[in-house]
Amino acid sequence: MSAKDFLKLQGQTSPYPLLLEIDRAEGSYIYDKKGKRYLDMISGIGVSNLGHGHPHVIEAIKKQADKHLHVMVYGEFVQDEPLKMAQELTKHLPKNLNQVYPVNSGTEAIEAAMKLVKRSTGRSEIIAFEGCYHGSTQGALSLSSNDLKQQNYRPLLPGVKHIQLNNAGDLRHITEQTAGVFLETIQGDAGVRIPNQEYLEALRKRCKETGTLLVFDEIQCGMGRTGKLFAFEHFNVVPDILCLGKALGGGLPIGALVSDREILKDFTENPNLGHITTFGGHPLVSASARASLEVLEKLDWNEVEARGVQLEEGLKKFPQIKAIRRKGLMLACDMEDAETVNQLVMKGLENEIILFWFLSHPYSFRLAPPLTISKTEVEEFLTKLKDIL
Repeated sequence: MSAKDFLKLQGQTSPYPLLLEIDRAEGSYIYDKKGKRYLDMISGIGVSNLGHGHPHVIEAIKKQADKHLHVMVYGEFVQDEPLKMAQELTKHLPKNLNQVYPVNSGTEAIEAAMKLVKRSTGRSEIIAFEGCYHGSTQGALSLSSNDLKQQNYRPLLPGVKHIQLNNAGDLRHITEQTAGVFLETIQGDAGVRIPNQEYLEALRKRCKETGTLLVFDEIQCGMGRTGKLFAFEHFNVVPDILCLGKALGGGLPIGALVSDREILKDFTENPNLGHITTFGGHPLVSASARASLEVLEKLDWNEVEARGVQLEEGLKKFPQIKAIRRKGLMLACDMEDAETVNQLVMKGLENEIILFWFLSHPYSFRLAPPLTISKTEVEEFLTKLKDIL
């Protein structure tokens, strides 16, 4: 099958797909059908945090495939791998995040969380943040802050307001009419925007005062991306609901809500089946997620941070990069304009490195390499980037 078949048979997301014809992937590299090797500096947009084809994850997938695949919609049968995944996940979380509701994607986790905050509080207003991105389905798009992406799909969901990150004065908009506040703990698509410690503490306090549920979206910034297993660990501020996706599945599609069982029980009655999902908690995906967590908990976080520092210090040497924002191995690099970024991404492909942009911050390019990237591979990237620039 060729790029021509791809354009003919598969629905397209933009007029400008990269059209790299993939043969296989291993570690930090992706190989095309001509045998060229590309250094993956974006991990499939934050999915392949352990690199490609980690042996422990592959072994878990194969072992479960030999047992069974889908046997029943989520919530009816007791299956080992979804339980093991939930056990592995919750053991790393604070005591109020003690129950997992698995779904199929990060966006579905957001959609379910939007329902849950309304059901749990009896309120309808939801607050999100300027610059945020939570997904492209109708509800998640309503939360997100991108007029260009929204304009052809209006009317969106009512009752959604947006406030500014790190603006303490805007916290007054959180009231006893607010069901939930949704925040990417580190804003991804806005170009890696990091909350102030004092602001995040004030946000937590305001939500508690008003009886509002605080939801952290760690679909992109979770699972070790920022140098800790969960990004909120940097701030010691704990949400009421945690939304996960992307890297949680170890390369397979997954999403999850994690909350207190006293909150999640609101999905079970009035009405029954308050949220349902056919493939949520799929045993194959759960096995992959469980195995990924087992690998992540053994990572040397000091080494992850060292690679982040190595990248940042190397990038600072290029005058074409105007600013760098980084947390762990999650980086945004500002350039002169969007066209410069586009040229860089395409030149990167020609020089066998994979880069990408941000939807809502077009004059920056993103870096989110595998957490397992080596010092030598970072040096390889910086050398190639120097040649391009």
